[in-house]
Amino acid sequence: MFTRNRRAAYAKVKGGPLAPQITGMVVFLEVPNGTEVFAEIYGLPQFKQGREGMKPIGPHAFHIHEKGSCDVGKITDPFKGAGGHWNPDQQPHGNHAGDFPVLFSNSGYARMSFFTNRFTAEDVIGKTVIIHQNPDDYQSQPAGDAGLRLACGKIKGYTQTP
Repeated sequence: MFTRNRRAAYAKVKGGPLAPQITGMVVFLEVPNGTEVFAEIYGLPQFKQGREGMKPIGPHAFHIHEKGSCDVGKITDPFKGAGGHWNPDQQPHGNHAGDFPVLFSNSGYARMSFFTNRFTAEDVIGKTVIIHQNPDDYQSQPAGDAGLRLACGKIKGYTQTP
């Protein structure tokens, strides 16, 4: 499984004005037949149940977005410069290559990994990772009704040498 000069990518995730306490790292590591994605995030807001027509806060939608900008822009609706979900094969929402499982806050901490054969680490370099305030419903078009963008990280490449 470990080979020399394996391609990888990473994103240092930082919270914006709505959740400045969020920090973390997402790593994309090429493995046989696909990519392993690892995420370790700190400072996520705790789950709050939705009430009176308001959506719950958390679990947090987690996606790759199509553009490489983490510029805050409008403070009340940050990171719009990251564009929409990355969807290279024009699938309906819920099946975008950039649709990831949600992040669950455990006293602000989330750690997860998953495998995908939808992209390589090289494919995502220059895009962004976005963490949203609300859960993704994996149905609403085009973006899953995931709410405000809390944190962003630009994906950069590197070569891992064991």
